[in-house]
Amino acid sequence: MRVIKWEPFRDVDDMFNRFFADTLRRWPTQGGAFTNEGQQAQAREWAPLADVTENDGEYVIKAELPEVRKEDVSITVQDGVLTLSGERKQEKFEEQEKVHSIERFYGSFARRFALPENADEQGISAECRDGVIAIRIPKQKQVEQQPRQIQIQ
Repeated sequence: MRVIKWEPFRDVDDMFNRFFADTLRRWPTQGGAFTNEGQQAQAREWAPLADVTENDGEYVIKAELPEVRKEDVSITVQDGVLTLSGERKQEKFEEQEKVHSIERFYGSFARRFALPENADEQGISAECRDGVIAIRIPKQKQVEQQPRQIQIQ
């Protein structure tokens, strides 16, 4: 059994972020954006969107990482937690280009996923195609314990 540190406000924060994500994205951004004068604003935290699915043999995490090179992504597993991290670098603009709006997020990111007990950490694999990284986590074969008679000596 794996023990995961309980963070009481994480669920509330996640709910708030999901509920207001679209609204907050449309507000003037602090990060990855330029002001009307063309000066770059400070970077704001972002994290790629991810889907987690399961079938009979494995769990699959698919994360959207458009314009992120696979060399700029790191996947690690430690203590039953899979961490997907990396960086999306901001595009360089020519001096003669006039930037009107930048809505995409840039900078470092990290997503963490608690793995279930039956995940085979040694068999995890990943592939990147068309801006989506797919992480495959095979399930360990669970042998059901059969009752057995214990002889008394």
